[in-house]
Amino acid sequence: MNHDVNTIFQIAGIGIIVAMLHTILKQMGKEEYAQWVTLIGFIVVLYMVITIIDDLFQKIRGVFLFQG
Repeated sequence: MNHDVNTIFQIAGIGIIVAMLHTILKQMGKEEYAQWVTLIGFIVVLYMVITIIDDLFQKIRGVFLFQG
């Protein structure tokens, strides 16, 4: 349970940092960099979520196929 809460806070922290950087870069007139920061943040969070979903499927497979 503790691991799940930490992951949620990590994703939220990445979202807050990306939003702040995007706003700052957009106000400075660096629209392209702001879009790149948003895209990279999205990819990092997507990788984290895919890793968690893979772990979930491995656990489900272990329960139903009786594999360790």
